[in-house]
Amino acid sequence: MSKIRALVLTGYGLNCDHETAYAFELAGALSERVHINSLIEGNESLDNFNIMAFVGGFSWADDHGAGVIQAVRMKTNLGDKILEFIESGKLLLGICNGFQTIINLGLLPGLDNDYTNRCAALTYNDCGRFRNDWVYLKVNTDSPCVFTRDLTHMELPVRHGEGKFLADKAILDRISAQSMSVLQYALPNENPAGGKFPFNPNGSLNDIAGICDPTGKIFGLMPHPEAFIHPTNHPDYTRYHQRAKRTGKNIAQCGMPPLGIKIFENAVSYFA
Repeated sequence: MSKIRALVLTGYGLNCDHETAYAFELAGALSERVHINSLIEGNESLDNFNIMAFVGGFSWADDHGAGVIQAVRMKTNLGDKILEFIESGKLLLGICNGFQTIINLGLLPGLDNDYTNRCAALTYNDCGRFRNDWVYLKVNTDSPCVFTRDLTHMELPVRHGEGKFLADKAILDRISAQSMSVLQYALPNENPAGGKFPFNPNGSLNDIAGICDPTGKIFGLMPHPEAFIHPTNHPDYTRYHQRAKRTGKNIAQCGMPPLGIKIFENAVSYFA
């Protein structure tokens, strides 16, 4: 059976593309880093891929706002092709700057199957500064999200200055009613953070850390799943490692297992 192919965007201030491509490879996909210009100029086609990933970074230096210029450039040159990609039932993932971009494109929340209307925003953190920290996350098990199947909670790093999710009350109510709020910032006991800093690192409404569209095939999140795909990625790895040695347990039993990889595995296994 031919491998599932994952397109990982790169170019113009984006980073995390190598890590994201590697995560897809570990999950069993054939991943390819593709420059935005290669898609625009027709040197590469979305038709050749099953999954498309908008990665983290600072596209166009976040000029005019995080993900704004990337969204304008892609909508102007590739808007119809991206919509065709979605309509064909393929998967789309947006991480951090990628989440900001697909929100600006209007791909999320995608209410009423409208993937062109921007009705939400990701804006400056309430704390007024860039946050580089690890956060606890509660997973909505009622969500239709393909990427988070069999997950209930996880721990991932955030690295952003504009991660506060905003939408008017009517939009927030619909996101909640349709279980499209996939990830919430949480306390260590796995209860929602209730807006409490630093557990909610940006003041995001309803503690939203990630949402999906009504089909569950488009998923955007501010934390970085590609940054926790091995136990050694965690800052407390040495503590967990010593605890495992002294108790005779494996490291996953002594600390938070690297559940970031599960997001990529779920995407790949969806097509199986």
